[in-house]
Amino acid sequence: MVRALFPGTFDPIHNGHIDIARRARSLFDELIVAVYDRPLKSLLFSPEDRIQLVRQVFEHDSIQVVGYSGLTVNFCRQVGAKVIVRGLRVFSDFEHEFRMALANRRLAPDLDVVALITAEEHSFLTGTTVREIASLGGDVSSLVPPRVEDALRRRFLELGEDASGSVSMTSLRD
Repeated sequence: MVRALFPGTFDPIHNGHIDIARRARSLFDELIVAVYDRPLKSLLFSPEDRIQLVRQVFEHDSIQVVGYSGLTVNFCRQVGAKVIVRGLRVFSDFEHEFRMALANRRLAPDLDVVALITAEEHSFLTGTTVREIASLGGDVSSLVPPRVEDALRRRFLELGEDASGSVSMTSLRD
């Protein structure tokens, strides 16, 4: 039996993540989506909120969702995962993922990394893009499931005028 781990911050989970997770689930005996609790970036949603949203998305799939801390390779050992699943959107993702895979391989030679190429319709999609569009009142219904869209709307209402300071902006305002 091969158990795989799909780690990420999922802030928020979007259709690109969902596509990768469901495709990975069809390749492995078990898939665990692992929501990292404290990355080196500012987050819109708390770890608990992100875990809840991811669980809701996969409530009818045979995908386990858990939160975790620390090194991903250590968590893989803890849950008995032999594979780390990653998604690649664009060429620049490859360099980052390649370096991360090499570092993980150095730390845990018994683990493999499998990178799945995103579906073409999700190649532009990032959590940052979703957060920025939502923070500016844009329609994200084609990018995220309805429950995530609702959570984004509620979160930006909570933040009010502080919303723009909590989201890193690219160029969508222009």
